[in-house]
Amino acid sequence: MPLIFITGGAGYIGSHTVLAMIDAGFDVVVYDNLSSGHRAALPDGVPLVEGDLADLAALDDALRTFSPAAVVHFAGSIEAGESMSDPRRFYRNNLMASLNLADALVEHGSIPLVFSSTAAVYGDPVELPVGEDAPKTPTNVYGESKLAFEAVLAAYERAYGLRSVSLRYFNACGAHPDGHIGADHRSKTHLLTIAMLAGLGQREHVQVFGTDWPTPDGTCIRDYIHVCDLAAAHILALRSLADGAPSRAYNVGVGKGFSVKEMLDGVDRMVGRPVPRVVVPRRLGDPSALVADSTRIRNELGWSPRYTELDPMIETAWRWHRTHPNGYGRS
Repeated sequence: MPLIFITGGAGYIGSHTVLAMIDAGFDVVVYDNLSSGHRAALPDGVPLVEGDLADLAALDDALRTFSPAAVVHFAGSIEAGESMSDPRRFYRNNLMASLNLADALVEHGSIPLVFSSTAAVYGDPVELPVGEDAPKTPTNVYGESKLAFEAVLAAYERAYGLRSVSLRYFNACGAHPDGHIGADHRSKTHLLTIAMLAGLGQREHVQVFGTDWPTPDGTCIRDYIHVCDLAAAHILALRSLADGAPSRAYNVGVGKGFSVKEMLDGVDRMVGRPVPRVVVPRRLGDPSALVADSTRIRNELGWSPRYTELDPMIETAWRWHRTHPNGYGRS
């Protein structure tokens, strides 16, 4: 099987994708600076190059050493709320560093790329569910930075023949069902992670960013997609590029929305007690609702999510957090 080069492969979604790719027979090498990733999240024997995309020489050397058939690009900053207060970091990590990668891929023969994009490129959509051809009006810098690199990829295909698939994730959640890898980003603001930590008594409460949104229960609505279903989408995208498919963007979401309240109610059921909640003002840059139209990836790549309801997703997350209350290597 071909060798795949994975940037940010020691992170949350990256590590689940690494495992899924190995199970599917791919050889992989991970390139990660470990700023938010974890060596312990990687299976034994997976080569890890500790490097930063800002280091052009190290990146060039790694690509020359491993000669990958394709690249999956996860590395970057992901917190939409933080992007509004620290835009410089997001443009540097999500656009400038990604531009370094695109340049290197062209220099090494236009190696095909699967890009970790986001539903944040749509902003606050006028119609739901939102399809890939809907207007792109991001409401936060995170979405802007990802959309900017999608534009780079389109230009690089026209000029240099660099083919790519951009996967626009909706809200990733859950953990591997056997509980040995999961989300270890306790300093971030992922709703389910914070709720799990509150359920373990490691957080005093969960913040609910507004209960006055134009939704049925007043809290934001999101399309929650299980991390293992996301991983499966990357494998299908790689195979499509290997078969010579043209560049494409795909939504990766279940196609139904759940509110923040519904998510937290599900956590209460899993934990067996109410997790404390504190209502705070709306967060700048948050859309009221995001739900995917995933018809394109279902029809063109044959993708179909295994997890479509909240409780099974939450159960996998709770299994990980309960058995790894302090994250990787410290359980």
